[in-house]
This record gives sequence, structure tokens and C-alpha cells, in this order.
Amino acid sequence: MDFTFKKYKELLETLKNRNYTFQTFEDFIKDPAKKVVVLRHDVDRRSIHSIDLAMVEKSVNARATYYFRIVAESNRKDIITEIVSMGNEIGYHYEDLGYSKGNYKSAYNSFIKNLKYFRSFYPVKTISMHGSPKNRIDNRDLWNKYDYKKSGIIAEPYFDVNYDDVFYITDAGRSWNNRTVSVRDKVKTKYEIEIKSINQIIELVQQDKLPKKLIINTHPHNWSNFGLLWIYIFVWQNIKNVVKYILIKYRRNE
Repeated sequence: MDFTFKKYKELLETLKNRNYTFQTFEDFIKDPAKKVVVLRHDVDRRSIHSIDLAMVEKSVNARATYYFRIVAESNRKDIITEIVSMGNEIGYHYEDLGYSKGNYKSAYNSFIKNLKYFRSFYPVKTISMHGSPKNRIDNRDLWNKYDYKKSGIIAEPYFDVNYDDVFYITDAGRSWNNRTVSVRDKVKTKYEIEIKSINQIIELVQQDKLPKKLIINTHPHNWSNFGLLWIYIFVWQNIKNVVKYILIKYRRNE
């Protein structure tokens, strides 16, 4: 069953058995291993599920990177503290330009303030934008006028990774690399590897058919044990995906 913690563990065990090294995004940027997977998590909401994923990762001695938003549905001090205590990296999942309605100065001041807050838990060195699909503003545009590296940030995954060298897999929209329902969580790459399910990812790993450098981006709110919550997430996300698909088509035709 896709998007269950049990299946996530199976994926990590398969990666480990095929000699992939697990690195945080920070460590990957500083000194990438030759055969490596970066486990990245965008904690948009339902942040308690981050603990479940982190426990799975701990069981296979994997460290990961968790990006937290500043909003209450993501930003829980107890959860952030526990994620850090398990040896993981945390970073800021920023959306300041969208919240500031395009006011660059206000957005940058907000970014610096929020970055300082998250650094009270961990010496944050990497950040990642929140896609904010309902907002027309792309939060990455903040860096058209400012430089995040001046605040001690060494990397942002949408700017500082060569995706012709690293294969990117994302579960945005509770599907895999689905550009039809992903507003901003997509990258330019030479790879043409179609991903339909976690079972397929596992098979590709077992058959050594994936590149040696991977970034797997998951959203904890997409994952649960199988049961009523899993069914609720499945139904609700499918409804949202229809709305996203229409939104993307509409914006392309404007």
C-alpha cells in the first residue's frame, strides 16, 4: 500500500541494501557521497507525522532534512525539538513573499526573523520554498532582489542542485513526479524516468536502474498507517488534485 509508514520503511531498507548512503541536504551540499540519497521532507501541515517518518528513518540509521513552515499547522516546538534530537537537519520552509503580498522588503525582514526563530532549534544552513499553490506569487522570487547566502544559508534545493546529475523524486499531490498537479514542486532535468508508485521505485532501486544520486522529497501529511485516516487523505488529495490541475491549466492560458 503506497503512502504508508510500512512501505516507506521498505523503501529505505531497499536503498540501504543497495548501498545508498543517506545524507542530510546540508551534508550533501558540503561533501556529496558517490552513491547517495537525500531524504527531504516539506512539513506543510499535520506535522505529527514527521515523527513517524523520523522513527522509520532512525530504524535504518538514516538522517534526513525536515523543512518547517512558520505557521501553526507545521511549526510545533515539541516536534521540531524531537526531530533534531534524532540527529536530523531542520530548515526553514519559507513563504514570506507570498504572505507579504509581493512586498519584498517586508518579506525579507520576515524571512530573517523566522530564520532566527528556527535557528533557536538548529543551526539552519539550508532553506526550501513552500510552493503555496493557491498563491500567484512564487516565494523564490524573493531572491531576485536579495541573497539568502548573506544570511549564512549555503543552499536552496531549487537553486543549488544540478538535476542533470541528481534524480529528483517528489510525492507532491500524493503522487510521484506528477507535473499535472504540481504547481511549483518540479525541476528541470535530463532524466526521463516515469514514477507511478513506491513499489516501482523499490523495483528500480533493486534493479540498479536509478541514478547514483537521488533526492526524495516527501510531505509528511501524505503518509499514515493504513486505515480511516489513509482513506480520508486519499479522497481529499484527489479532490485537491483536480483543483490544482484546473488551476495550472488556467494559469497557462492566461
